[in-house]
Amino acid sequence: MSTPEILAIQKDIATMKEDYNESLDTIWMLLAGMLVFFMHAGFSLLESGCVREKNAQNILAKNLIVVTVGFLCWYVIGWPLAYGVTDGDPNKFMGFTQFFHANFWDSKELFRNWFFQGAFCATACTIVSGAMAERTQLKGFITYSIIMTSIIYPIVVYWGWSGSGWLYYTDTDGTDKSTVGPWYMDFAGSGLVHLVGGVGALCGAVVVGPRNGRWDPAQENDFVAHNIPFCVLGTFCLWFGWYGFNPGSTLSMHDKATANKAGLVAVNTTLAPCVAGPLIFILKRLQLGLLDVGGFCNGILAGLVSITAGCAFVKPWEAIIIGFIGGFIYFGTSTLMKKLKIDDVVDAFAVHGACGLWGIVALGLFGAPDDGMDGNGLFQSGKFDQLGVQVLGGFVIFVWVASLSLVVFVPLKFANALRLSDVFQEVGADLMEHSPPKAYVTATEPDAKKADNSGRDNIRHEVPTMGAPCTVWSVPQRTDSY
Repeated sequence: MSTPEILAIQKDIATMKEDYNESLDTIWMLLAGMLVFFMHAGFSLLESGCVREKNAQNILAKNLIVVTVGFLCWYVIGWPLAYGVTDGDPNKFMGFTQFFHANFWDSKELFRNWFFQGAFCATACTIVSGAMAERTQLKGFITYSIIMTSIIYPIVVYWGWSGSGWLYYTDTDGTDKSTVGPWYMDFAGSGLVHLVGGVGALCGAVVVGPRNGRWDPAQENDFVAHNIPFCVLGTFCLWFGWYGFNPGSTLSMHDKATANKAGLVAVNTTLAPCVAGPLIFILKRLQLGLLDVGGFCNGILAGLVSITAGCAFVKPWEAIIIGFIGGFIYFGTSTLMKKLKIDDVVDAFAVHGACGLWGIVALGLFGAPDDGMDGNGLFQSGKFDQLGVQVLGGFVIFVWVASLSLVVFVPLKFANALRLSDVFQEVGADLMEHSPPKAYVTATEPDAKKADNSGRDNIRHEVPTMGAPCTVWSVPQRTDSY
């Protein structure tokens, strides 16, 4: 065989290998992205189960809006700010290229990355909807969703995941670092995703205020979750989706080292919630004297959030400790929120905010560089530098998200575009502005067939609300309770 023939065969083999690797990576990323996308089914079940029946459709509408509006914003401006790294010497604050998928045709692998990362963006915004449920106007929430998915979340992502942000970039000598020392470590987003959503949820819950009567001891039992099976099914859906969220963050799957890392990530993603969930079940039993299945669910989610940052950088025994501590952090934060009378319907800040912050701080404590997993924690390295970067990163993310969230929420509140009126809260948003007016038809009498738009007559009356009158439909002929 001649030399040219050998070279041609070698070239063909190299091309086949390249195509094969690209195919494997695309299959892996699409599968992982679909799992992350499926998490929205989990959020929908969990949040609709946590609210009262009279607001089930309303919170489902917000979940649908987050996904549809969020992906459109990600297409227009979110991706460019998060991953649109400029040529030459890019700035370390945000990107500013690839608007409307410009240049994607030159590097078609960007399409799979856009889909995968877009699912993350929508997840961060969905966290906010549950905290503000049952008393937030649709137009106000849509406004915030646009800002969250267009500006707030994408810029944070640029800092830590673009490879050119101030929290993580590669120096001229090939060293990964941040502008303040070692590179900020957050493998799948305890800080970049969950802390962002959790802080937005906290700001929204504080500004919109509690649901009417929420902290009245006489009405305490009026605000319980209306469908615990939905909460449990939603939790399992979220846990299932997390196996795309965390292992999928390898962003490739064509070599043995990456495959092994994905396996470790899956193990850690399993162990941490298995510790945190039962811990909360026990603590709630001691606190209430009764078993709390909803608390068990949130404990599982707290463990998942806690390990999301370090799932690729710590050993399984460390993941168990991180999940265990995360359970206590969730329990303490949730209890404190109630003491402060901050009405967070799904405990979004306790689960995603507090445990998200713990997840990134944990990487300053756990993980050993000698193990070849990039871990650089204080307990095994004896160095404080990684811990300092993790704490600083969490602090800056908190301040950034809180500042911009308040800039959006406060004007909306004063414009009477954020909080639902007393009438809406009393009878439920489903009856007031949705068709059909009930999420479930539970009545058996013939009149139940009339539980649709025809049940609303055309009588209008003025009701004072938040300093301004609003027009509502009256329904005098309906006597069933909501």
